[in-house]
Amino acid sequence: MAEVLIRRLVADEVVSPGQVRVVDPVDGRRELLQRQYGVETYSEPSVCMGGADVVVLAVKPQDLEKAASQMGKLEEEQLLLSILAGVKLERLSSLFEHGSIIRAMPNMPAQIGQGMTVWTATSGVGRLHIERARTILSALGEELYVPDEKYVDMATALSGSGPAYVFLFIEALIDGAVRIGMPRAMAEELAVQTVLGSTEYLRQSGKHPAELKNLVTSPGGTTAAALHELEKGSLRTLVAEALAAAYARTKGL
Repeated sequence: MAEVLIRRLVADEVVSPGQVRVVDPVDGRRELLQRQYGVETYSEPSVCMGGADVVVLAVKPQDLEKAASQMGKLEEEQLLLSILAGVKLERLSSLFEHGSIIRAMPNMPAQIGQGMTVWTATSGVGRLHIERARTILSALGEELYVPDEKYVDMATALSGSGPAYVFLFIEALIDGAVRIGMPRAMAEELAVQTVLGSTEYLRQSGKHPAELKNLVTSPGGTTAAALHELEKGSLRTLVAEALAAAYARTKGL
């Protein structure tokens, strides 16, 4: 996700490559990032953090304490922007002894600028940093500020993990079509465009999904028969339980 952020920021000309300093302990990764995006790369954070307006924290949660010890103390006016799943603001504030922190949860479609990022901030984050964070996160797609951190955890279960649910459903549509005799390539094309078109129509219509579903469902028709099977299989319950499981896991990280 860190590389995605670099790519989107540079591609959208939010920043110039020379304004970006990247820390990575792996020589090959540093060489690749420097060659591909023209950014400055370093093996240690302490030598490049000075003077930075925004410090983006994008390590694995299990590597957080090691990263914090290497980074040292942040400057008072610097903003720390964390994209670590499940790591609370309280823990970040304690580790870094810093009051200006934003916690964000982007998702996979950010890779093409169509992501959904939910974020929140400590009370010490001022208006200037709020606007900077909004500009950075907008490069990934849509962004939504929430006043309570619990919604970031909930968003991890919905939008963070959500692409996997959508991919599974599309896969099921394809496999189901193959089962009734459709060639796989044809099934994939139909399934992907159906999901894409339906989602965009929902967005543009401004209507509730249930209303649009009812417009497609004729009494005694094919859609009604299919929906009956999905409801009989407790699709709604399974989805709700999946979200609850992901949310519980997020709180346990």
